[in-house]
Amino acid sequence: MDVALVVAGDPETTSGGFAYDRLLVDRLRDRGHAVDVLSLPRRSYARHLLDNLRPLHRRHPGHDVVVQDGLCHPSLVGANRRLDVPVVALLHMLRTEAEAAASGGWSRAIRREVIRRVERRYLLGVDAAVYNSRATRDRVEALVGGDAPEGIVAPPAGDRFDSTLDTATADHLPEIDEQTVRGRARESAERLEVVFLGNVVERKGLDVLVRGLAALDADIDWRLTVVGDPTVEPEYVRRVQQLIDREEIADRVVFAGRLPDAAVAATLRDVHVVAMPSRYEPYGIASLEGMCFGCVPIATTNGGPPEFVDDGDSGFLVDPGDVDGVVAALEGLADPGRLAAMGVAARRTYERQPTWEESLDRAVDFLEDLP
Repeated sequence: MDVALVVAGDPETTSGGFAYDRLLVDRLRDRGHAVDVLSLPRRSYARHLLDNLRPLHRRHPGHDVVVQDGLCHPSLVGANRRLDVPVVALLHMLRTEAEAAASGGWSRAIRREVIRRVERRYLLGVDAAVYNSRATRDRVEALVGGDAPEGIVAPPAGDRFDSTLDTATADHLPEIDEQTVRGRARESAERLEVVFLGNVVERKGLDVLVRGLAALDADIDWRLTVVGDPTVEPEYVRRVQQLIDREEIADRVVFAGRLPDAAVAATLRDVHVVAMPSRYEPYGIASLEGMCFGCVPIATTNGGPPEFVDDGDSGFLVDPGDVDGVVAALEGLADPGRLAAMGVAARRTYERQPTWEESLDRAVDFLEDLP
């Protein structure tokens, strides 16, 4: 089978959606399929719409199927009508939902409505879809009025670090077992280590986390490490840094920037909580990767995390913008005994999730069975 995969921007970017794209390419090739990757440059939404005036359809000669990262939809909403092979949308996140999670005035509202209409038309024009979560599938159905593309749910996995846990590049990380998790929890009596793992953008809710940490009882010692790209939304990062300064907690917050996988793994080895109180999270791969290490997730109710986080058992779920919910979760985890029990539950939950190979095989099987 000859497959064309269309992605938006640099496929080597470390975000969860791009990781899915890269790993799908690898799995397709491992199973004997030819894959051509077409990367569309990241530009403004309006300039992506202009791509529909160009003959993108001519870039897929001889392919049996075209798979498109759904983030490419403004470039392809019109061009897809010219393709005579099956078109499959790889849906990590709806842009419509991401825009709804961002603040802004009337101009932002107009932008949201334009994106909603364009994305809806795109989804009505594809032949099938691979969804990263049931939540994403449900939102597609709501957006298109029940006429969602037929497809499957093949969720991301949290095991990308498993192969590095005992290698020199990861500083000989120990196997993560219950004894390790419980031992690390005992250390939290001295200081609760929290990590935010993701691009520093408004949708991810770092400001909500900072407010929650700042509101904790003075008897709780904590430190926050922010791991992720701070250049995507620099104005938002500036506002968060101003918030940190106003709350006088700058000595407790470390911005580590983007880190290679080995360094991310080393960080997750040493922290207790992975906190991502996003305003919208299509799946929540960072939370699941933290659970691989026995870290307790604080995640959002809006999106995919409820599909693998059991609130109050293997983690906490908070509503978007709910600072009080973040405070309550962190206060609960300040008890080393509860932190240990929930860390063990988080690790066990992770072990029950499909691996990347299992999820991607499900996606490849689906593509192979297309008519």
